[in-house]
Amino acid sequence: MREASTELLVELDPDSNVTDLLLQQEAANTAHPLYARKGPNGWTDVPAHKFLRDVRALAKGLIAGGLEPGDSVVVMSATRYDWTLVDFAVWFAGGVTVPVYETAAAGQVEWILHDAGARHVFAENRDTVALIAGVLEGSPVLRDRLVSVVRMDFDGEAPDLASLSAAGMGVTDAELERHRTAAGLADVASLVYTSGTTGRPKGCEITHGNFALVAVNVAAFLPEILRQAHARTLMFLPLAHVLARAVQVACLHAGATLGHVNSAAALLEDLGTFRPTFLLAVPRIFEKVRGAAAHKAAMAGRSRIFGAASAAAIRYSTEQDNAARGQGSGPGFALRAQHALFDRLVYARVRQVFGGRVGHMVSGASPLAPDDAHFFRGAGIPVLEGYGLTETTAPCTANTISRTRVGSVGIPLPGTTIRVAEDGEVLVKGIGVFKGYHANEAANAEAFVDGFFRTGDLGELDPEGFLTITGRKKDLLVTAGGKNVAPGPLEDKIRTHQLVDHAVVVGDGKPYVAALVSLDPAGLENWCQENSVKLLSLPEAARDARIRGAIQTAVDQANTLVSKAEAVRSFTILAAPLTEESGHLTPSLKLKRAAVVSDFEAEITALYDS
Repeated sequence: MREASTELLVELDPDSNVTDLLLQQEAANTAHPLYARKGPNGWTDVPAHKFLRDVRALAKGLIAGGLEPGDSVVVMSATRYDWTLVDFAVWFAGGVTVPVYETAAAGQVEWILHDAGARHVFAENRDTVALIAGVLEGSPVLRDRLVSVVRMDFDGEAPDLASLSAAGMGVTDAELERHRTAAGLADVASLVYTSGTTGRPKGCEITHGNFALVAVNVAAFLPEILRQAHARTLMFLPLAHVLARAVQVACLHAGATLGHVNSAAALLEDLGTFRPTFLLAVPRIFEKVRGAAAHKAAMAGRSRIFGAASAAAIRYSTEQDNAARGQGSGPGFALRAQHALFDRLVYARVRQVFGGRVGHMVSGASPLAPDDAHFFRGAGIPVLEGYGLTETTAPCTANTISRTRVGSVGIPLPGTTIRVAEDGEVLVKGIGVFKGYHANEAANAEAFVDGFFRTGDLGELDPEGFLTITGRKKDLLVTAGGKNVAPGPLEDKIRTHQLVDHAVVVGDGKPYVAALVSLDPAGLENWCQENSVKLLSLPEAARDARIRGAIQTAVDQANTLVSKAEAVRSFTILAAPLTEESGHLTPSLKLKRAAVVSDFEAEITALYDS
């Protein structure tokens, strides 16, 4: 059993809560732009004093509407500035925020409203209000309990945020302060529901201490990113995801100006106008940017240059990594000269995609392919990979600027201990570990051992404390021959191919390992253009021998990572995508493996009958 810890850097008063971070930031610099809102004429700064004033007004409206300390308030909306405003207003009023993905189905909304005991709801728009009204119509219990539904994008129909704030004008500052200070670090700040990859979502009780202690210690752990002069970032991950909110609170504490993007289609344009200095993203974003850059180069007749530049970037970063491990002296003269040339020809263009000012990026939520990490670091934008779960308030490990090991998810955050059990399971104890599952004692009994949270992930700790995630415990496949196979590394490698959107490795109880592959529509279009092939539909591509040959290449490359007994021996290409709408992905784009295996049982059977 191996264990690694990092000492706590910053402590907080047990009687304080997340709202104190906002008060401290406003007191330090009332005019500092905490946020920026996008309007018809560009980005407008929201100074600390205005944000605090609006938070207080909205909180008073909630109090006037009957919210008592400890009441649950659902927020169902895409990422937007108003989400943040509501979140802090709920905390100032003493409430508990319950985020719900804006894409959630009626049955999921009904379950969360019921399980959380919600009494108030903030709904993004007309469609969201209609969905909630339908849920209430079918549930007299919820209808009787719910006090209010407030719409966030007002278009002439009350109640909205402005009318709610106006309704609170009679609430005194003293009453607001009573509500604001009702919670301490040990009290629940948010019920964040798991993505439900294996069943009904469970409500994770995230405390004020989880959010606040993670925020102040992450800022101290990564000061070069969060506390650099004029630090700016765009938040485009769903705020219903705990990672986005944890980072948002850290930005508030550190004084980094944050803008919101609620449309992936607008992201590239917003990066160019907002010009962030750092960025939080998921691996799929890095894969898409690198793939788009390669496609653009191919269409301009620069494939060989881009390929050489990519190889040089990866070698350059790999040599840096080797030097950090004491294996070599870093990139040699010839490689440095080649790297400098490609910096002018290629890398500068890649950096410009992110706005031209991004110095570092942080990757989380799922594994980042080492090749992608090396490529972006070699191109001048280091990607710091981290690891965490909803139950750990997202980050519990991270690479830092001074301590980075590509392929790992870094070292424990301050105030955190990571332990790898005898069976390889990663266990976590520390400031981010949640209070427990809401009203679910059976799940709580299974979740902890010796004070450590059982993550369900498999990993390895090296002597320097770097954690590497090797798979998911419940996803382990055991072939008919008794070979244990972790599907994650194979899937991640196959997915790096331009044509692949998702790969699902199967083989539990079967004679060998196989895979289901779904195609990326954008990647397919690019591939067809680059190879002068008529644009194929997904069903056509699934049957096309040329596409199959390209996927075979991706599978062959993935198989180099494992032994012959673990290698993918056959695969099938699915004629339809795996999406949230199809029921195969969660709102945070995690694969619902059990749903895929169940729904494509016939395709899996055919893999072993042929």
